[in-house]
Amino acid sequence: MSETENKQSENSVIDPKLLEILVCPLTKTTLTYDRDSNELISDKAGLAFPIRNGIPIMLVDEARRIDD
Repeated sequence: MSETENKQSENSVIDPKLLEILVCPLTKTTLTYDRDSNELISDKAGLAFPIRNGIPIMLVDEARRIDD
């Protein structure tokens, strides 16, 4: 990870209240915040949604598939 990406990750801490109300757009289940990858994880859908500049990108097309 580059220094710029590392700084963005440190600055992109998600608001816990936002995490409480966000759900997976496919399964409508709760999400888990992965601080190391700066993503919101939907275990049921097997997707990881990125957080860019502190904003969760809740688009399935932008999500990364999680390999089991």
